[in-house]
Amino acid sequence: MPTEGKHRRTRARSLTRGIIAVSTGGAALALPLIGATAAQAAPAAQPAAVTAPAAAEKSDPVVYSVVAGDSLSKIAAAHSLDGGWKQLYKDNRKAVGDNPSLIHPGLELTIGAASEAEAKAAPKKADRAAETDRADRSERKSAPVAKATAVKTEKVAAKPAYADNLDGWIKESLDIMAQHGIPGSYEGIHRNIMRESSGNPMAINNWDINAINGTPSKGLLQVIQPTFDAYHVPGTSYDLYDPVANITAACNYAADRYGSIDNVNGPY
Repeated sequence: MPTEGKHRRTRARSLTRGIIAVSTGGAALALPLIGATAAQAAPAAQPAAVTAPAAAEKSDPVVYSVVAGDSLSKIAAAHSLDGGWKQLYKDNRKAVGDNPSLIHPGLELTIGAASEAEAKAAPKKADRAAETDRADRSERKSAPVAKATAVKTEKVAAKPAYADNLDGWIKESLDIMAQHGIPGSYEGIHRNIMRESSGNPMAINNWDINAINGTPSKGLLQVIQPTFDAYHVPGTSYDLYDPVANITAACNYAADRYGSIDNVNGPY
């Protein structure tokens, strides 16, 4: 018999995965082989943290001095300017002129400047703010004036209302006479009115010497036109038949001639 050899079982290698052929009646099947050491699944790839891009910060404008060989397109590309050479030209239209192709060394361009629309909008906003401020100051300034006007209006409104009758005409005349320093009393005026016209503001004398001379006496205190014109009191009507104007002019004449209407007790 053949020499019996030592049979040593081959030590299985530690494999994560392998293939072993199994015979099944001549056909070989490939089966997965699990190694002696338990295979560990590779850790699932963790999705990379997605960081939201930081909001682009608007950089400050840069002043660039043109050198030989420059063009607006080249400068815009070198500075990654949004809008390209057109935006650069738009921002520097005043400096460049009407032809964007003609730029010369030494020309200073502002890169990243506010657009023309924004530049125009800024002063408009400032103007609106200034206008609002001026309006506020004007309103505050006009408040005292408005208050003073209101007080003045109130005082005007407080002016006494005179009745449209003999009593009211005499009282109004006395107030006007007091403003002009013309003497006279209610009793003196009333007494002379009743004698001259019986209180009729449209009374006219067509028979005395004045009438014969063509200047009849008229009104409450029977005043002729020349006397009325000479002694008319400012602030009253120029109509001789007006009751208040007639009384004040007559009292002004009486004060000049007799010292006061109170001193008149007959034709004057």
